[in-house]
Amino acid sequence: MPKITLTKTDSTNADFQELVTHLDHYLKEINGKHDAFFSKHNTLDALSHVIVAYSDGKPIGCGAFKPFSEKEAEIKRMFVLEEFRGQGLGRKILKSLEYWAEECNFDFCILETNGEIPNAIKLYQKAGYSSIQNYGPYKDVESSMCMKKWVSEI
Repeated sequence: MPKITLTKTDSTNADFQELVTHLDHYLKEINGKHDAFFSKHNTLDALSHVIVAYSDGKPIGCGAFKPFSEKEAEIKRMFVLEEFRGQGLGRKILKSLEYWAEECNFDFCILETNGEIPNAIKLYQKAGYSSIQNYGPYKDVESSMCMKKWVSEI
């Protein structure tokens, strides 16, 4: 059984950048003609709270958060390589991000996902996230689904 480790880092990490390249390719297919809109809200600039998951030293998954407001951490760039999905890795990454957000004194985590990615929605719902009105740049985007979780519910 491979050893899974989670590492705290930032967006300058080469393994994170490699995983995000895979994520962007995956999302481009889903987002289609709207990909440019979503891409501009998913830049790697100044992401200082990044988790990279490794299996025996190979980067296999990632996630990040950034401050959205004084009390809100926005979960970003969640991704697990296809061959490692369905093993609870996304949940481990998400939980690590939530604990880290709590350590940084955020009250809750928010996120946006594409409403056409049922596995992502299922992950967030199982983790205790509830649907909220679309926020910020996603306010009028029909394909977006926004969610929230109080970090005290971890």
